Amino acid sequence: MNVLNQSIIKHKVGLLTLAEELHNVSQACRVMGVSRDTFYRIKEAKESGGLEALLHKDRRRANPKNRVDEAVEAAILAFAVENPAAGQVRVSNELRKRSIMVSPTGVRSVWLRNALQTFRLRLAALEKKSAEEGLVLTETQVAALERKREEQLECGEIETAHPGYLGSQDTFYVGNMKGVGRIYQQTFVDTYAKTAFTKLYTTKTPIAAADLLNDRVLPFYQEHQVALLRVLTDRGTEYCGKVEQHEYQLYLAMNDIDHTRTKAQSPQTNGICERFHKTILNEFYQVAFRKKIYSTLEELQTDLDAWTHSYNHERTHQGKMCCGRTPIATFEDGKRICREKSIA
Repeated sequence: MNVLNQSIIKHKVGLLTLAEELHNVSQACRVMGVSRDTFYRIKEAKESGGLEALLHKDRRRANPKNRVDEAVEAAILAFAVENPAAGQVRVSNELRKRSIMVSPTGVRSVWLRNALQTFRLRLAALEKKSAEEGLVLTETQVAALERKREEQLECGEIETAHPGYLGSQDTFYVGNMKGVGRIYQQTFVDTYAKTAFTKLYTTKTPIAAADLLNDRVLPFYQEHQVALLRVLTDRGTEYCGKVEQHEYQLYLAMNDIDHTRTKAQSPQTNGICERFHKTILNEFYQVAFRKKIYSTLEELQTDLDAWTHSYNHERTHQGKMCCGRTPIATFEDGKRICREKSIA
């Protein structure tokens, strides 16, 4: 599937998902910027033909005469499964040793026709074939599958089912303020709704990390009658230590919150917080420090609270679950899913 088709399907499926979540077609169409007529055409196409019916329709007809021979295509496909990590140039060179002449572009064309154009797709084909035929994997194939698992751990792909399912917490170094000293920001982001909570401290300690949860985060979840089930953090000393002696660990245990840690030296795993830190740096700190001279931590905290409120209640978010809604609107709509999960 090419990039164009992927973006089109993502937009159309997002529209259908949003309408189902809101139970309101008109509101979903307004948020996504499409007409109701378009919505019902997309819905009818999916019901009649599945996701394939949502693909971009290319009217050009393929010319089979320009394709490589079937024997060459079979050799390319077999090599792709045997060596999923090999790129198109290497495949072309290796097949040339077997007296099979095909260009790197020809290899990629075959991959595209058979949905094998990326390393992950070729690995998926290998896993499928191995499961169906009970193949004994070679060392090269095992190494490729292990590489895929490592990349999945590091790429920051997070599964989240509803508000409160997983929260992401991290520490952000703001800078050094004259008369105050070093300033650190404790950040918490709900990975489903992207609602954010921030508070400034002059120390980077377990007490500060626990104080954010106690002062801002848990009161918000209690107000909305949503349970916080799990928190994801890095392995910094403010988050990790002996459970019986570490204030942050003790606080999580007292409130029955599971604690998950990222892989060592892999900040991408906590990518949701990292992306929020980039946003707050670009949209708040770099602007605020150029417009005003702060003399106390309280002044900066006041402006930070105002920006965070705007982020949660006014700024639209393009996240996977938000689909153009504000984080607080996504949180409110997601509470229904949370209630259904608790009933089940």
